Amino acid sequence: MKKWFSLLLIAAMALTLCLTAVGETTTGSETRVALVIAETLGDLGFYDSANEGLGRLAEDYGVIPSVVECKSDASMYQLALVEAAEQNDIVVAVGWQFWDGLTVVAPEMPDTKFIFVDNGLDGVGDNLLSIIYAENQGSFLVGYIAMKLSESGMVGVIGGEDSDTINNFIVGYRQGALYANPEGTVLDPIYTDGDYDSPDKGKEAALSLYGQGADVVYAVAGKTGLGVFEAAQEQGRYAIGVDSDQKHINPDVILCSMLKRVGDSVYDVISRYLEDGTFDGGAIWEADMSTGLVAVGYGDEETMTQQVSDELKAEVEALAQEIIAGNIVVESTR
Repeated sequence: MKKWFSLLLIAAMALTLCLTAVGETTTGSETRVALVIAETLGDLGFYDSANEGLGRLAEDYGVIPSVVECKSDASMYQLALVEAAEQNDIVVAVGWQFWDGLTVVAPEMPDTKFIFVDNGLDGVGDNLLSIIYAENQGSFLVGYIAMKLSESGMVGVIGGEDSDTINNFIVGYRQGALYANPEGTVLDPIYTDGDYDSPDKGKEAALSLYGQGADVVYAVAGKTGLGVFEAAQEQGRYAIGVDSDQKHINPDVILCSMLKRVGDSVYDVISRYLEDGTFDGGAIWEADMSTGLVAVGYGDEETMTQQVSDELKAEVEALAQEIIAGNIVVESTR
């Protein structure tokens, strides 16, 4: 695999683990599972989805759960993995930021099983399973929706940073939007310079895109993206959520969300291991539309305002089937 990110600095400092109780044990299992996340919980998307999956494992299988929040501190990434591995049977590293740390820690701690979420590492060891997502596929569909519902023929996107992972969302979004309207305009993305924890920055970036004429903005920036929804409300425009179904945050302005069912994938891998001991160490598992782990969510259609018509939803489902069949090839940065 291509190595996408530079080596992270590791500081010799004490690490305080932030442990979060997630659920009641029901089966008496002694399996300890740690969720190590690069930033913090509370994004109502990517990280919270992973945590939800861990919660279900605690409820259904009685695993003993804990959560480590690295709060975007690069000096903590490798140390967090080491300390979590010393205290747990399974460590789920959520975020591309753990690439370098896992290449060091996983081989040195063969008795711990590692799951790397959102990036693919091969050749590291048979105790590491990677999960990558075809976020470009889901982004194609929400880009199609964005342009179809745009009155100005102009849409925008905000990314947490200029990286291969974030740009995989953006290239799919751009392609889908132009598939809907080849004469439309997808404004240049605004990146928040690696800050995924600042809604104010997301709001400022969204206001800039709305000011340029966009009437729909796709938020691909973690908790920072929550500010996009505030800007949409103020400007009377629309937004699109990411990772989890975020429509409930503001049903009046959030058209839909691109779903990466992180919690489901974490749950599936670990529950399979707990049930029959199967762990595909060394493998890179791609979660895409064909697995149902990448999709589009419209919120609760019975109780929430729906801007996307049933007719447009049917078009989107037909496009999804075309992507699954290979008749539409979505661009990718992977």
